[in-house]
Amino acid sequence: MRERADAERIHQFLRQLGRRTSIEATIYLAGGATAVLHGWRQTTIDIDLRLEPDADELLRTIAILKEELKTNVELASPFDFIPELPGWRDRSPFLSNEGRLVVRHLDLYSQALAKIERDHVIDRADVRRMIERGQYYKLSGPAGPRYYVVGTDVALGGAVRRGDALAITLKVQESNRGIQLVNLG
Repeated sequence: MRERADAERIHQFLRQLGRRTSIEATIYLAGGATAVLHGWRQTTIDIDLRLEPDADELLRTIAILKEELKTNVELASPFDFIPELPGWRDRSPFLSNEGRLVVRHLDLYSQALAKIERDHVIDRADVRRMIERGQYYKLSGPAGPRYYVVGTDVALGGAVRRGDALAITLKVQESNRGIQLVNLG
């Protein structure tokens, strides 16, 4: 039986993967792995990640490490639930270098959108903690609108006023408190 992954187990997996691979690649952590390493929760059922490139050597090594470390690892990312967002790689925060691997958290904005789309209790809790800790990101660019993830009960330094919202794209209700994604045009 595989065990839940805490921060130490996630770091151990990444260190071992970095030691055992000879190719250069980027690993984007997502889901529960990001939640644990950001302190939104203590453990996760699995380590969700996206590989670039998804080379055979990495895939074989991951399969071996899953057994050795008794840890679930899934090739999963927000883009299994939502379309890829422009500029997501640029918004993916650096975590570490492990051998020839670069480890990043996949764009938190994309993760928040996917969690809202999935609408699981644990996902709503992760997004709420992300907002409460100020770990939200803006998507802006010459070709598109600006989006912010905002909490109805969380002040974001006056940068976002609820009356400014041109369209509410998604809304998740959790009792009387909600999480909204608003398009500010």
